[in-house]
Order: sequence, then C-alpha cells, then structure tokens
Amino acid sequence: MDKFQNKYRIPSARLQSWDYGSNGAYFITICSGHREHYFGEIVKIHVPTMQLNEIGKLAEQFWMEIPNHFPFIELGNFVVMPNHVHGILIINKNGNGMAGLAGLAGSAVLGVETPKLGVSTDNENRTAAATKKWKPNTIGSIVNQYKRICTINARKIHAGFEWQSRFWDHIIRDSAEFERIQDYIADNPLKWKEDKFYGKSS
Repeated sequence: MDKFQNKYRIPSARLQSWDYGSNGAYFITICSGHREHYFGEIVKIHVPTMQLNEIGKLAEQFWMEIPNHFPFIELGNFVVMPNHVHGILIINKNGNGMAGLAGLAGSAVLGVETPKLGVSTDNENRTAAATKKWKPNTIGSIVNQYKRICTINARKIHAGFEWQSRFWDHIIRDSAEFERIQDYIADNPLKWKEDKFYGKSS
C-alpha cells in the first residue's frame, strides 16, 4: 500500500502533469457540506428512485445548463443524489462530438501517469479548495462556477446550504471505463445504501 501511495498519491491531490482544460472526459463528484441531504431523498416506488426537492431540481437544472455557458463541454451521465452530485464532463474543443471520445479520453490520457482509480473507491483525486484561482475554461473553473450558482439560488430556499470546499475528479482513460462509469452513475440511486456517501459526515 505504501508503494501504491508513493507512486500514485500526489500531495496536492491533483495530477500535476495534466492540463485540466485539455480535451478529455472527467468523472466529477461534488458533495454537500457535512453530507447534509439538501437535494432530496431516495424513495422506493417500484425501484429506489431519487426524488428531488426544490434545491435538488436547481442542482439538476444548473448541471444541464453547463454547456450553455461552456460550449466546448458535453455532458455524459449525471445524477443528483441526496447529498452529492455525480457527473461526467467532456471537454471537446475540437468540435467532433461524442465520436471523438476515444481520442479525447483514451489515447490522450494514456500518455501520462494517472492515479490507479476505481469509481467506487476512496481514491479519486480531490481538488484544491474552491478559493483557489482557477484557470479559465478548466474543469476547476467550470465546477466552481456550477457550485457558485447553485449556492446563490439554494440559499434563497435554505440559508445554511453549502458545498464541501473541494470536489473529486477522475480522468477517464478509455471508452470501456467511460461506459463503466456511465453505468455506475445511472445505477447510483439503486445502490444508495451501499454508497460510500450514504449518511452524513461527522
């Protein structure tokens, strides 16, 4: 385990050699402050389903609007859960659509050393705090703007709403991993009680 950490763990929790504004597919997780259930609850109708409250609907709406503000962004699957948001953001500055995914998220990423990550582990890259001055048109600046607009509007409903100051990102390596994470996101409500984000943090 030490060897794993020595080789792959990065002190700043980000991949220093990678330009987070470059073409690629990124798996993003953003948690609410203290993992409070600000966004709704999982209810079982026929199968466990996420029932969004007013703040949850805002979080969903603003995620869907990301490409309106960043035209080079394409959305993969995403889900708003009771206390976190999972989603795939695809930076595609070539304008070649989803057909270019293999080139964007596969060969481009395989040229650098990336952490050995699994979507259901605790090893995702965790970003610097939101107060960091992000470079424009990078994953950090996009997520930071998303969090900001959600916070402004959510606090009109619940004055105490907040996000965790950091978020998790994972560079998707290839099409197979892309599909695996797509499925993981789609199945998230079904597996809520097994989720590592289930419950509140202390």
